Amino acid sequence: MNFYDFSAESIYGKTVSMDQFKGKTVVVVNTASKCGLTPQYEGLENLYKKYQDKGLVVLGFPCNQFANQEAGSADDIKEFCQVNYGVSFPMFSKIEVNGKNAHPLYKYLKSKKGGVLGSSIKWNFTKFVIDKNGNPVKRFSPTTKPEKMEEYIQNLL
Repeated sequence: MNFYDFSAESIYGKTVSMDQFKGKTVVVVNTASKCGLTPQYEGLENLYKKYQDKGLVVLGFPCNQFANQEAGSADDIKEFCQVNYGVSFPMFSKIEVNGKNAHPLYKYLKSKKGGVLGSSIKWNFTKFVIDKNGNPVKRFSPTTKPEKMEEYIQNLL
């Protein structure tokens, strides 16, 4: 199995196969609209805009598993992201990232790149980087700002 073997439902309700991102550097992030880290949407969008022509894709996966910080509907999430942060990178339907109902993509990513205190996702805005060959190569903590990831991402592009 690798990253390209998975699919997920977009925030618009369409199935998206990860194999459409072959040859690109991908950042997968679990997001929330009512979190102290929510302003990271701005940094993620800036990275996406700056490097999408060089092969970067950011994929946002809303998750309500941390302090009920993403309780809204898909329409609420779309509107929030667009109005507040101008998010143009692909967003997906709300998922779980931990537990028995965790999305298969997150089960895979956690198995490949565990965290400092084990593989479970500790909070919103945990970021995984996947290289051009579909290999998870780095996990960034929720508190790592997207700007701090830029040099690492540049080296992969």
